[in-house]
Amino acid sequence: MLAAEPLAPSTHGRPPPMPSTPPAPAAPLDCVVVGASFAGLACATVLARAGLRVRVVERKADPGDGLHTTGIIVKDAVEQVALLDALPPQLTRRVPGVRLYAPNMRHVDLDAPGYYFLTTDTPGVIRWLAEQARTAGAEVVCQTPFTGAQRVQSGFELAGIGQTRFLVGADGPNSNVARALGLGQNRRFLFGMEYEVAGATIDAPDRLHCLLDRRLAPGYIGWMVPGVDVLQVGLARRMRPDQQAIRPVMDAFLQKLAPVCDLRPLIDDASNPPGIRAGLIPCGGVVRPVATERALLVGDAAGMVSPVTAGGIHTALKHGLAAGHAIADFLTGKREDPSRWFVDSYPKFRSKRLLRWLFDHFQSDTAFNLLLATAPMRAAASRVYFHRKGVFNPPARGTKPT
Repeated sequence: MLAAEPLAPSTHGRPPPMPSTPPAPAAPLDCVVVGASFAGLACATVLARAGLRVRVVERKADPGDGLHTTGIIVKDAVEQVALLDALPPQLTRRVPGVRLYAPNMRHVDLDAPGYYFLTTDTPGVIRWLAEQARTAGAEVVCQTPFTGAQRVQSGFELAGIGQTRFLVGADGPNSNVARALGLGQNRRFLFGMEYEVAGATIDAPDRLHCLLDRRLAPGYIGWMVPGVDVLQVGLARRMRPDQQAIRPVMDAFLQKLAPVCDLRPLIDDASNPPGIRAGLIPCGGVVRPVATERALLVGDAAGMVSPVTAGGIHTALKHGLAAGHAIADFLTGKREDPSRWFVDSYPKFRSKRLLRWLFDHFQSDTAFNLLLATAPMRAAASRVYFHRKGVFNPPARGTKPT
């Protein structure tokens, strides 16, 4: 949901720091991946397993810091991405349903048989993915910013890093790799803020709680997500990226949630302040161009975020892994440069971009208040959340959630 830079420390613990000084290679690297992100680490793991010399460079001291996601993994990703098969269960929490609130706080419960979401200890998941890449043979080097690239005969010379035969930009929605190579950049964003609240309880903890409200969250939603050892509560909206301007909106959102779950005493507790994230969410679809000779973008850098749900982990992992295979085939002489063919497989988001336009221009609190419990509305919501028809569980007539 949330693409974010944290404003305060996460509640999760930290492992020992990763190496921060890259060794000088005797020969050019096969591939440098900029960004220890979901997409970048997936790509690097595949390349390393293919026996190639790959290095992930990350500007932060800890790849689990400064994350660009709320961390919800959909069932489709769990089933389709084999890399997640060994994901430690203590890093996830299974949430099978959705509770969708209208602006007047009436709600419906949505389910799809067999469907579920995994909320995650997202810093822990990223650190685990980094360890998977290292175990496969990749280098993961922190505190190493990407500062520029110069073309050479068979790849790139990277300032402070060395030569590489191929370059992957997986460095987030404001990609320095995209900027350096003259590739497309994300231009359309939502801006969001989220608290991680420890010690909070919520009614129906087996559901993602999502609130529609054009006044508070124009263009998107507010949410309460039962996470791993924390409750994640936040919203995103169409507005300029201003962390101070969104705080009063968050205060109004927390006040509106108070009859359902009053989190204000916990958030205001100076002895145990919540973790905070605030930042940009790309919502304009895949950037163009997304690749050039011997280089391509993946994940948020490529705009691989659903324009409707703002979810990007599934596409980041799926296309990060596929990019790794395509690059490996090129570097071992089996196929031509993937910048010429592979990026055609990136998601087009045509229908979702249309839905994004409709939501931006016709979002109506009155309509949601009146139509939330109707069959067309719940069918549309089920398509968004479950990608197919779900089961509708309305509240008792005339009641509101408690």
